[in-house]
Amino acid sequence: MEYLKDPRAIEEKSFDIIKKGIEKNLYSDEELEVVKRVVHATADFEFARLIKFSNGAVEAGIKAIKAGWSIVTDTRMARAGIKRELAKSFGVRVRCYSSSKEAEKMARERNITRAMAAIILSSYETENKIFVIGNAPTALFKLNELIREGKVYPALVVGVPVGFVGAKESKEELVELPVPSIVVQGCKGGTPVAVAIINALLSLAERRDEVE
Repeated sequence: MEYLKDPRAIEEKSFDIIKKGIEKNLYSDEELEVVKRVVHATADFEFARLIKFSNGAVEAGIKAIKAGWSIVTDTRMARAGIKRELAKSFGVRVRCYSSSKEAEKMARERNITRAMAAIILSSYETENKIFVIGNAPTALFKLNELIREGKVYPALVVGVPVGFVGAKESKEELVELPVPSIVVQGCKGGTPVAVAIINALLSLAERRDEVE
């Protein structure tokens, strides 16, 4: 059987297929770049209908990256998937608190999830942040709470936790808050989706630098 072997040719063909399958007039050009990356990462065109951007969310994310704001993830898997060398070129640190001993201790003492403890710990740091939550609805619920209390002021929240318990509701709560956000409606989402969104924003920031 004949099949493509050239990585670049494979990627180009994939994005050609994706481009034809998305109703592009639903999004701005830069939003469309994000959507295409998510569809590419999941092979699921339904995400092209489910992804929702708050007004100016992509621009807010790009500006924060170019300003060197930190990226905080809810899982080590998300942290591992983000293009850290590209992030580093902007002075952006990619951080995850969920595997720390402090998060484990706090979760045990307060009887909360480690993901929630990680978000609380991240709020103690004074640096500016982009939050990327692809796995744990409890992390997003806690982040929403901290935003309402005025304890964190994210440049952007990528809120795409996956699951049947709390995922849909945590995202619905997020979009009602006065912060830039990118969400996936309903139960779908996941770490690969979160990573694809952030990597798309990093690539868009890099492209801006090349143009400027």
